[in-house]
Amino acid sequence: MEATRIDHIGVAVESLDEALPFYRDVLGLSLLGTEEVADQKVRVAMLSVGESRIELLEPTSEDSPIAGFLAKRGQGIHHIAYAVDDASAAVEELKGKGVRMIDDSPREGAEGARIAFVHPRASGRVLTELCQHPHGEGE
Repeated sequence: MEATRIDHIGVAVESLDEALPFYRDVLGLSLLGTEEVADQKVRVAMLSVGESRIELLEPTSEDSPIAGFLAKRGQGIHHIAYAVDDASAAVEELKGKGVRMIDDSPREGAEGARIAFVHPRASGRVLTELCQHPHGEGE
């Protein structure tokens, strides 16, 4: 498996409306868009910064994984996502190397990407996302 670049850094926030002005207006990042990812129970705002992006994550439900993260740790960096060419192949390769995964196969994430998470216990307590964009989008 070869990660081609850092795709994005996920940041858990209580409110997109409250967090966006800092990233957009103070830091000058370009807002690429917002969307709800219903099966992950989050609203997402994606912002561009150089060759990478910042993904703000707001929970839409009290049982959202992001809501749990916020309750336990507060606002802050949630995960680092690495771009891969083939998420399925990357997951299989990592599992073959004995790497503990949260996702046994990729699922749909924001922007139609195929994503899979590596368990933080396998990556030095850093939640790690593998991210394959459709048709090279997000790059």
